[in-house]
Amino acid sequence: MSTMTIAKAINEGLRATLANDPKSFLMGEDIGSLGGVYRVTEGLKKEFGAHRVMDTPLAESGIIGTALGMALRGHRPICEIQFDGFVFPAFNQITTQLAKIHTRSDGQLSAPVVIRIPYGGGIGSIEHHSESPEALFAHTPGLRIITPSNANDAYWMIQQAVECKDPVIFFEPKRRYWLKGEVNTQESPGDPFKAHVVREGSDATLVAYGPLVPVALAAANAAAEDGHSVEVIDLRSISPIDFDTIEASVKKTGRLVVAHEAPTFGGIGGEISARISERCFYSLEAPAIRVGGFHMPYPVARVEEHYLPDIDRMLEALDRAFAY
Repeated sequence: MSTMTIAKAINEGLRATLANDPKSFLMGEDIGSLGGVYRVTEGLKKEFGAHRVMDTPLAESGIIGTALGMALRGHRPICEIQFDGFVFPAFNQITTQLAKIHTRSDGQLSAPVVIRIPYGGGIGSIEHHSESPEALFAHTPGLRIITPSNANDAYWMIQQAVECKDPVIFFEPKRRYWLKGEVNTQESPGDPFKAHVVREGSDATLVAYGPLVPVALAAANAAAEDGHSVEVIDLRSISPIDFDTIEASVKKTGRLVVAHEAPTFGGIGGEISARISERCFYSLEAPAIRVGGFHMPYPVARVEEHYLPDIDRMLEALDRAFAY
């Protein structure tokens, strides 16, 4: 066991991948000599060389298009999009090419491309630097989308993403880059597309992912002081979604709250709420409740704390569920 930040855990996971798979390589803006804006790739160019850790032009569409071509030639590209809001110039390449090539070729071609995207707010930055665009990609069949909330998952899930034969978008919760945790480098936490129950409870189920998992755990601890037992599920995978784990929990607790930083309108929470309402209709004691960002462009730094879901908003949602 080693103690690492999430950023360091991703760095070590990438280092293990580059060492074990000679067909893997990194590409992105400022990831080589600089080590990335958040220093997640620091030291990797020096260790593996410029042919394995490549600095690219400021051209996100070109990065993904090049990665697709390299993947079709048997390589395993790992791309970094410097900030979440910078991914949109590459949206066409991701959704119409990368996600479709396997089906378009009748299964003859695969595109094992990993796209790393730091996402979410909480760093005092503005639009294009604090976005949560995961729902836009989850709507596209052919993409897998995962996001770690802790260092152990970060270390293992980036390696599992590279091993996957499908294109994987790896969303990294940037405001949690410096969150420390224990990493077991010898034993994998299992299937990266399965949700984890990170706190057991009996009165309500609180589902979160990425940057909001620590907030959900804090909210559950606060609810316990009022006598409510809240089960917390770390979703981990946004596409596919592990509905079975959520269903089993809700059938036990009878209540569901789903939280994410992205706006509630059109968000992942809506799909989870609808699906669980269908599957657990006779078990629910209250309607599923969503907690998320507001339906507006990401605000300026001085008011972002009012935009981001916090403990109070999660507790308010739990109180509404308990009121039924």
